[in-house]
Amino acid sequence: MYQSGLQPRRNDAALRQPLCAPGAPPASIDNMKRGISWTLFSYLIKDILFSFSVSFLFFFFAFFVNHLLLMAGEILAKQVPLYQVALLVLFALPSVIAMSAPFASLMGTLMTIGRLSSANEVLVMLASGLSYRVVFVPAIAVGIFISLLSFIANDILLPAGTIQFGRLYRRILVATPALELQPNSVKRFGETVVVMGPVSGREIDNLLILDRTGDGQRRLIMAQQAELIDAGREGLSLDLNNVFLVSSREIVRDDYDYAFSGFLRYWVPQEDFIQAITAIGPREMSSVDLRREILVRVADQRQRLDGRYSRVLSQALNLENSLRLGPENAAWNRRETYSAALEREYQAVQTIRGERSLLIHRLEFNKKFSLPFGALSFVFLSVALGLFSKKSGQTVGFILGLLISVIYWALLLGGQTVGVRFGHSPFWSMWLPNTLMLGIGLILCVVRIRK
Repeated sequence: MYQSGLQPRRNDAALRQPLCAPGAPPASIDNMKRGISWTLFSYLIKDILFSFSVSFLFFFFAFFVNHLLLMAGEILAKQVPLYQVALLVLFALPSVIAMSAPFASLMGTLMTIGRLSSANEVLVMLASGLSYRVVFVPAIAVGIFISLLSFIANDILLPAGTIQFGRLYRRILVATPALELQPNSVKRFGETVVVMGPVSGREIDNLLILDRTGDGQRRLIMAQQAELIDAGREGLSLDLNNVFLVSSREIVRDDYDYAFSGFLRYWVPQEDFIQAITAIGPREMSSVDLRREILVRVADQRQRLDGRYSRVLSQALNLENSLRLGPENAAWNRRETYSAALEREYQAVQTIRGERSLLIHRLEFNKKFSLPFGALSFVFLSVALGLFSKKSGQTVGFILGLLISVIYWALLLGGQTVGVRFGHSPFWSMWLPNTLMLGIGLILCVVRIRK
């Protein structure tokens, strides 16, 4: 049978219809570039959170073994009940969580983005019309979530855990005073300072005690050997052998007494030897309470400075008048006295302005924010470094994460030390590591996107 060579006509209008759901706008390359794939978003979120969980366990156990287990071993060696040691470890966990989360965020993001880059998955996303936003948005979302979680642990759980830790430790200390015996250390119990040499069990060699008597005399006691005796509710008793004692008055320096003794029993009341851990420090406060305490201390500092400024002005006027009147006036002979007094008052002003306690409170306040939000500052750095990875992305990410974590921690401790010793800005002392990480990350991101 003869068959015609004509082909049936195609429905060109049907071919021109977009392949999309009814009622949806036609797809285009521009829409693909502007859109965000929620499937990829959830995929990256899950992958980053999984890597974060693995990294968090790594840092958690590293800090846990380094701090808590060593502490627990020392306490157990003093025959403290096991359940009390377990409670101490539990109350100390928030500090480990607060330290581990930012570093785990860095390493987790590095491992995830490095794996995607080395497996060319990022290249496939870009070739599909997606932008780098599909990588940055999930990483930023996870960084914000971890920063908030770390902030809660650092601002709420950490102070509560530290307070409970202190209360339990005081109860343990009352029952086991030997916990405070550390060789070659200095302990302060109320108004008493104890300097200990080598310690063996309850015996101490080369003991030095500095205290103040009830009538205000300063006293120094040196003993060749001492033995700690637990007196229960009475406190601590130190049996001293081969003792040399010196007591003196502060006002009359030449009025002093000294004595030798073969044996002396020295008492430390219970309320004194637990006083060192009774007070709540800046670490045990929330950010709100700490800010309120800083405002109180600043007001007190200003009040004391106003008084000192008045004294400085008075001494400066006295010195100026003595110089203006010249040698004919009797005040001329007191010019050196006025000058020395002016210098003393100026030094007192500098001491008040650089008050160590207020500086520590300000550093701790900034640290409560800088350390948790370090996870967010790590996002751009970890994503940029991960995008540069070509092979073995997870291994390289793990190694880089460890290296950057060490550098960040060293910068944080260095900033805190410099801030305390030299009085540098508490804000920059604590936020400089975050600023450096964020700045380097942004630069690397710009370089990688333009490449």
